[in-house]
Formats: sequence, structure tokens, C-alpha cells
Amino acid sequence: MLRRILLVLIVLPVSLGLIALAVANRHDVSLVLDPFARDAALSVHVPLFVLIFASLILGVLLGGTAVWVKQGRFRRAAREAGREARRANAQASELRAIVAASAPTRPGLPAANNANMPSLTDRRSAA
Repeated sequence: MLRRILLVLIVLPVSLGLIALAVANRHDVSLVLDPFARDAALSVHVPLFVLIFASLILGVLLGGTAVWVKQGRFRRAAREAGREARRANAQASELRAIVAASAPTRPGLPAANNANMPSLTDRRSAA
């Protein structure tokens, strides 16, 4: 349901705007690759919307790459923390096994049935 709402409220208007931009900017523009030459030997004729969309895509790719590179130290720290957590779990399992192996195998002391020992009964009901 949320996906459908996002589609209607965000994706649909953006895509309609991009289609309108592409239709309104169909004429060719000359993209000159050598700004210092008098003649346009290194030029490409493309529709304006292709140039706009290509620059947007290139910007998104460059920005995503820059963020990915910048966050490398956080990914490294997360990997190291995961390794440390696995080591700690393994060590805890080993220690549990050692404690279980060294636990006494004989039963504890038997309960006292001595009449001289004070009991833990309710004295009000015994009287």
C-alpha cells in the first residue's frame, strides 16, 4: 500500500515532468568538446534533453561514488566490529563448555531430617 502511495505521489509526477522536459527540448544542440578551437571539429549534435539527462545521471553516479568512498572507514569499522563480536561469541561458547565440563558430577548434600533443627513451618498453624 505504501509503495503505491509513493508511486502516485512522487514517482508519477516526477516522471511526467521529465517527459514534458524531454518533449519541450527536442531540438538539437551542439556540444563542443574543444572550447579553444575556432572550428567545431570536436562537436556532437544531440537533443537538449539527452544532454540534461546525461548530466543528471553522471552527477548521481559521481556523487554516489564519492559518498561510497567517503564512507569506507565506517564499512571497515563495521566489518571489524562483526569480527570482534564473532570472536567474543566463540570465546563465550568455549568458556561455557569449560564451565559445563568442570561442573560437579556428584549430587549436592541431602536434605536434613533432624528433629532438632528448626523448621520453616508457620508456627501459627502448628499451635
